[in-house]
Amino acid sequence: MTRNTPRNILRIDASMRRDGSVTRQLADNVMARLITNEMETIVARRDLAENPPAFIDESWIGANFTDADARSDDQKAVLARSDALIAELKAADTLVIATPVYNFGIPAALKAWVDMVARARVTFKYTENGPVGLLEGKRAIIVTASGGTKVGSEIDFATTYLTHVLGFIGIHDVDIIAADQLGQGADEKLAAAGDAIEGLAA
Repeated sequence: MTRNTPRNILRIDASMRRDGSVTRQLADNVMARLITNEMETIVARRDLAENPPAFIDESWIGANFTDADARSDDQKAVLARSDALIAELKAADTLVIATPVYNFGIPAALKAWVDMVARARVTFKYTENGPVGLLEGKRAIIVTASGGTKVGSEIDFATTYLTHVLGFIGIHDVDIIAADQLGQGADEKLAAAGDAIEGLAA
């Protein structure tokens, strides 16, 4: 990216809370860190609490597995939301995902988003050497908070899953900003998350 090339940031909020959401506040701080006067920045924001993707169903799967040039108008309509979400993701060079840990994993709305954007032949492909992600060269920052789950532990199925699925579609440059186990020592955990944000490359 050259100095004169705008940075495109896609921010995704997955917390179902608006007031008092730790991940939303931390994501605000991440955005303030990333947006500088040194570079023009274009920001797209997707709030999954306001407009969650639909869950995939049989008609979606049927449309997805039909060759693009053979899809009916109805099948194209079924995939329209997925196509739009993928286009939004492709346009971004930096992805900020702000998500709480719900019951050891990610919120259902965020999982629905993943299902919409992880599509064979579009964001990844299968080869004789295994799957290859097609969204190379992007950066992702996962911002997360939990009440009792330690991020990176054997019971963390949120950040470990997101890191894996991002790598699966080709995004390997991933930072994690965590305010975890806030049920104990919340002030210290939030302060540590703030320090981690200050340490991010802008």
